[in-house]
Amino acid sequence: MTEGCSTSIIVETPFAVIRQVRRHRQTALIVCVLGTVGCSRPTPPKPTEAQQARTVNAVFESAEKYTVRTLDTLELFQFLEEHPEYHNDSASIIKFYKRRGGQYAWFLNDSLSSAAGTFMNLVTANDSMLGNAFGHDALHQLVERISDPLDTIPLTETFIRHVELSLTAQFFRFGDRKYSGLIQRDLRELEWFIPRRKKDLDQLIDSLVAGRMDLSPIEPLHPQYALLKAQLSGLHRLQWMDRLPHLDLGERRKLEPGDVDSLVLPLRTRLALLGDLAWSDLAPGAPPFALDSALERAVRRFQLRHGLLSDGVVGKGFIEQINIPIAQRIRTLLVNMERLRWVPERPSPNMLLVNIPEFRLHVIEADTEVWAMDVVVGAQATSTLIFSDSLSRIVFSPTWSVPASIVRNEILPALRMDPGYLASKNMTITGGSSTLPRIMQQPGPSNALGLVKFLFPNTFSIYFHDTPSKGAFAREKRALSHGCIRLSDPKRLAQYLLRNDTTWTSEKIDEAMHRRTELGVPIRPKLPVVIGYFTAWVDGLGYLHFRDDIYGHDAKLAGELFVEVVTDTTSPREELP
Repeated sequence: MTEGCSTSIIVETPFAVIRQVRRHRQTALIVCVLGTVGCSRPTPPKPTEAQQARTVNAVFESAEKYTVRTLDTLELFQFLEEHPEYHNDSASIIKFYKRRGGQYAWFLNDSLSSAAGTFMNLVTANDSMLGNAFGHDALHQLVERISDPLDTIPLTETFIRHVELSLTAQFFRFGDRKYSGLIQRDLRELEWFIPRRKKDLDQLIDSLVAGRMDLSPIEPLHPQYALLKAQLSGLHRLQWMDRLPHLDLGERRKLEPGDVDSLVLPLRTRLALLGDLAWSDLAPGAPPFALDSALERAVRRFQLRHGLLSDGVVGKGFIEQINIPIAQRIRTLLVNMERLRWVPERPSPNMLLVNIPEFRLHVIEADTEVWAMDVVVGAQATSTLIFSDSLSRIVFSPTWSVPASIVRNEILPALRMDPGYLASKNMTITGGSSTLPRIMQQPGPSNALGLVKFLFPNTFSIYFHDTPSKGAFAREKRALSHGCIRLSDPKRLAQYLLRNDTTWTSEKIDEAMHRRTELGVPIRPKLPVVIGYFTAWVDGLGYLHFRDDIYGHDAKLAGELFVEVVTDTTSPREELP
């Protein structure tokens, strides 16, 4: 458990000059992951793809019976009793046949419907990880044999009933993994504390057995999932690049706009292959070894997509990112697609979203990002946890009850070196013992929490707050705190949260931030807060972004996903010739 926030002194460094283009594009980045489907103001309303799909389904679906075969309740319960592997989905299976009045879904009299083939194709055409994790080979073979007019497989009543129920059960099993995640165990073991809710697959299976071929508009997945999946094919085509030699600055520390170097030529090619440089800029006549304006723009775009300072300078961080193998990028996409199976397909339209590896907080209103700010998150040893809650209170001019771990590891050693340390930091002892005192820091500009904090009560003691150490926001990598999230513009967040109360003017907020005593202000209604962890996403302009796996969560999840999977080879209980 994270124990509060840091008192560590951060060396002040000048803010780097970041051009306006970075701010403009940053507002469209991670919002698309959890915050909103689109990243622009809504146009006049028109039917969504899902609404259009439901209209089409209404044409397909009919209350009129189309098969003479029906199940009775006893047969259904007997199947579920004989197959405990389908226990988790038994309620959905029973509900499905109840909606149909017991009618078979996958057979038309003695023949398989086209829906059975569509389902099998859906499984085999999906992500390779999903296909490996979902044991369907035996059932697939049976479907192929039944569909083959030359095959002499005996279609007994018992056999047809078993295949019918197996297809339905396997659909829900497949759907659970595709839409809720391949990882079936408790996600808290992977340090993910955002609740995973079981997805509703009713509309999906009803549409499938009714004859709908394309289910993508009504799949219960966050829109970002499809955006990442669409990037996979392009990355697969670029895997040959992993055989290219790594780019190397040699004895140079950096390449700046206007510099001439032999590295420029392979750099141009690499950026063109990755989509950051137009191929037209490689045309004859362009200076091949000079970092010209076209190449500078491509460097800036690459930097923006990888969380680097967008200054057009090729330095160590740039070289590290561009040398990361394409195979590793593909795994990063697959890991993030798995995480997207865990999140709701329709997130809250109003929320505060922090993406830890991006070091950014996004303010979402009516499914649209209205603004964002840089943040500092927990260091690797004191990482910020992944969870969701609701912001309910602002505390102006806060005191800070120093966590015991910080007292033990930082303050007591400082006191032994300087007996006046507490007074210099505006701290007092409020209890405890001589070996482990309780220490409180009083309100003021030197308070570790700054001039305001924002509470969304949780068991992890994590919250947003101001900080006197502003220099940290000039860094590219901002994993520096004891777990809490430091805000670069806390007053703006306070103004936003209090915007509907006209008594809270800018001057009144300034006054509240400089009191001698705490002042708590409740927020009504509460505002959802999501602390997420996404290292790949597609922004509102269609650019693919990557960030470093600062806590090693990608590596841990990859260890769960990329393993050899033993597929289910179970076959019907009735003997086949």
